[in-house]
Amino acid sequence: MRNYSSAVVCRKYNPTNMSRAIHRGQFIVFEGIDRCGKSTQSQKLKDAFEKNGKKVILQKFPNRKTLTGSIIDKYLKKEVNYPDQFIHLLFSANRWECMAELERALNCGTSVILDRYAFSGVAYTAAKGSLSLKWCKAPDSGLLKPHCVFFLNLQPEIANCRKGAGEERYEQVEFQKKVLEQFMKLKDETWKIIDANQSEDKIFSNIYQHALSLNNQELTKLWTTDF
Repeated sequence: MRNYSSAVVCRKYNPTNMSRAIHRGQFIVFEGIDRCGKSTQSQKLKDAFEKNGKKVILQKFPNRKTLTGSIIDKYLKKEVNYPDQFIHLLFSANRWECMAELERALNCGTSVILDRYAFSGVAYTAAKGSLSLKWCKAPDSGLLKPHCVFFLNLQPEIANCRKGAGEERYEQVEFQKKVLEQFMKLKDETWKIIDANQSEDKIFSNIYQHALSLNNQELTKLWTTDF
C-alpha cells in the first residue's frame, strides 16, 4: 500500500474522539462497468481538487501493489485461476487492508477518491451466478460508506469498442451486461448515475458540480443493517 504520510497531516488523531473542529474530507467513489471512463474522471476530479488547494488521495481498486493485489493482478490477466469464493474474498481483503489509512486521511481533512470499491466486487462476483448477492456483500459489511458514488452508466456494446477492451478477464459484452444488472441492485441514495456516453468534459462538469456540494459529512459503515 502506498505511504500516505506525506499527504496527511493530523496530530493527536483519535478515531473514537474526533474534535468537531476538524473538517472531514469527502469520500467519493467512481463505479461502472469496464471501459466506462472511471479512471479518466477520477483523475480529473483529483486534479481539480488539488488545483483548488484541497488535500486528496486517489486510490484504485484492486490495489495491485499489495500482496493480495499481486495475486489478483495475475488472476485478472488470466495467468491463474481460482474458485469464485476465494477470489471474491481476496478482492475484499484488498479493500480492507487499506481502510485504516483511508479513514485516518478522511478524518484529518483529506478527501479520498476511489476508482472502484466494494460495489464492483459484489457486482462482478454476483454476475457469475454461482453466489448470492447477500453472500457477496457479507465480506465488505462494515467498510466505510462513501459520501457519494458516481456511477458512469454506459452500455457494454459501446464500452467494448473503446481502446483496450477485452484485455482482461470479465471484459466480454454478455458478462458486462450481467454486471450492469447487479450494479443496479446495489444503488442507494448516495448514488449519482451519469450518462457516460457524452464528452469527457460534459461528464466531468456534472461530476464536479455535485462534488462541490458535499460538505463535512459523517463517516458511516457500509451494509451493516443487511446482516
